[in-house]
Amino acid sequence: MIAPSDSPSLLTVISANKTYSGIPALIDASLDLRAGEVHALMGENGAGKSTLIKILAGVLQPDSIQINRGARSVVIRHAHDAFDLGLRFIHQELNIVPHLSVAENIFLSQPYPTRAGVFVNWKALNERARSVLAHLGVSHISPNRQMARLSPGDQMLVSIARAFMGNEAGGESPASVYVMDEPTASLSGQETAMLFNVIDGLRGRGCAVLYVSHRLDEIFKIADWVTVMRDGRVVDSKPIHNVTPADLIRMMTGRALEQVYPIRETPYGERILLDVRDLASDFIREVTFQLKEGEILGIAGLNGAGRTEVLRALMGADRLRAGQATLDGQSLGHLSATAAWNKGIAFLPEERRSQGLVMSRSISNNVTLPQLRYFSRGALFLDHNRERQTALSMGESVRLKSNGPAQTVRQLSGGNQQKVVFAKALARPPRLLLLDEPTRGVDVGAKADIYALIRQISAKGAGIIMVSSDLPELIGLTDRILIMRGGSLVDMVPTAGLTEEKLLALCYGEIQHDHQ
Repeated sequence: MIAPSDSPSLLTVISANKTYSGIPALIDASLDLRAGEVHALMGENGAGKSTLIKILAGVLQPDSIQINRGARSVVIRHAHDAFDLGLRFIHQELNIVPHLSVAENIFLSQPYPTRAGVFVNWKALNERARSVLAHLGVSHISPNRQMARLSPGDQMLVSIARAFMGNEAGGESPASVYVMDEPTASLSGQETAMLFNVIDGLRGRGCAVLYVSHRLDEIFKIADWVTVMRDGRVVDSKPIHNVTPADLIRMMTGRALEQVYPIRETPYGERILLDVRDLASDFIREVTFQLKEGEILGIAGLNGAGRTEVLRALMGADRLRAGQATLDGQSLGHLSATAAWNKGIAFLPEERRSQGLVMSRSISNNVTLPQLRYFSRGALFLDHNRERQTALSMGESVRLKSNGPAQTVRQLSGGNQQKVVFAKALARPPRLLLLDEPTRGVDVGAKADIYALIRQISAKGAGIIMVSSDLPELIGLTDRILIMRGGSLVDMVPTAGLTEEKLLALCYGEIQHDHQ
């Protein structure tokens, strides 16, 4: 529902400006968050959304800005200023300490409960963590479990819980403004529904929620108001019922996207490219399937079903216990990740920061890193000009927004970091392309470009296996979909005529596919 027009403003940003090395990131950006309202902030990667959020969080200092908290003017110089003003943040990137427990990560920004003011009260710590997780509807995550052992989706749920722990712990002002940056990027449909229930509760308590997402269906499901940014400026701001998905796409990109999922213009081949027989690791068992030249094969399933683990086994990231796979008739054996890249297998991992990028290195270095021998002279010296030209070319292909190939990856927005990972996978034309959540955190315009790239790669005869939690994406782009459950391959369905409802039911095991 739309928040009443007379709802009081909880947080107002007026004329925010920020430049990086002389390049504008924010230009007179303004925002008004009102009580009982979910306010969507939309825009392509590099539009300025993340910069604005970091300023509100006290992580970045603007060149100029006016911030009003209710009727009074405030200044946010540090993260604790934002906390004391009642602002809570759920960031897109997982800021966790992997070797600590779930409970310890939830309490990262808070003092631990103690006994006699000296010793950590671990029982109280775990109980409070369990209580906050339960508030989200999460009962399957143990507070004692090490964060590194959780899936990215469960790690995001813990990060979300941390924001609500801050609210319980209090401050100079109770939490009333929540900023959520791509919170559902790693979540399953069921986990997303739990988060939406929590957001409804915040709305009902008179809180304001600033919600950033590239998923248009989410925006129209939960938002009351939408503000669109492009190139650092606010393009428009209006009630969500006054816009259509086509309107939002046009405002964000400056162009209309007629075809989101490009149609297959030529059929894929009949020749078997990849033959997988009884593949098993510590996480999957007896997985058997074939992939033909030019085919795009999807993998669907709930979190923990073994989707990512199939890709990791093929890439040599997880040790095989049984089975075999052949690519172009040649056995892959027990590959290392390096050997897999050299054999023409490219991999785009789900978690970009820890698995897909060297954050301190340049775009050029990251794009060419897996296959340096192809960018060297005499196998001794790196051909920097060729490396730079490749990074430039691939950057244009994925519509990367940056200051050039020499820019450090850490300086890019989350979505543009994802584009660098994708560029790395395509720097040399792969024979087999393994994609794990390839459009996670990527804006709608860049998604269309990535989809077109995937189609082009398959048209050249490469085989593609894609894991995605975005069911319309799987159905719209792939030719067949493998259904994983409990580490096993339980079904395989063609996408022709497949609906989201049927695919989800197959993932849950509520129905069986009729192969007749």
